[in-house]
Amino acid sequence: MKEERKIKMTHYPSPKGLYTGFGALIIYRDRKGRPNNMTEKKYGAIAIDEAKLEPWENPYPGRDYNIDISFPEFTCLCPRSGYPDFATIKISYVPDKKVVELKSLKLYLNAFRDRAISHEAVTNLIFDELKAALAPRKLEVVGDFNVRGNVKTVIKVSL
Repeated sequence: MKEERKIKMTHYPSPKGLYTGFGALIIYRDRKGRPNNMTEKKYGAIAIDEAKLEPWENPYPGRDYNIDISFPEFTCLCPRSGYPDFATIKISYVPDKKVVELKSLKLYLNAFRDRAISHEAVTNLIFDELKAALAPRKLEVVGDFNVRGNVKTVIKVSL
């Protein structure tokens, strides 16, 4: 998407009449050159901004059972280059009293998409925050990062 910046005179209403000032107007254009402004945040972006892990009561706390979750569209940014890193995050745990609500987990993981963080740091952070929120009997988080620069990284953190 092509970005075009223009300075324009802006008129702001005020109790004493119109206030005139200068502001930057950003016009995004699609491939055919038509304006395509996304000035308002969409509901999904707002939900991601407000995301936090939501623990729920385990319906079977007296039973050991395994929960396996795969999140194949994980992205974050390389802290050195700013390029995107893509990964599959795999979470496997045996719950105790709490389980994680899946939509809250999805939004929580999506919140990393614009965050500059290393593979090791993000995998350990996800592990630490799940451990703190759920206090599971067993927990493993795997960050299986796509090849970049001819290097493949898989980070495993377990309890």
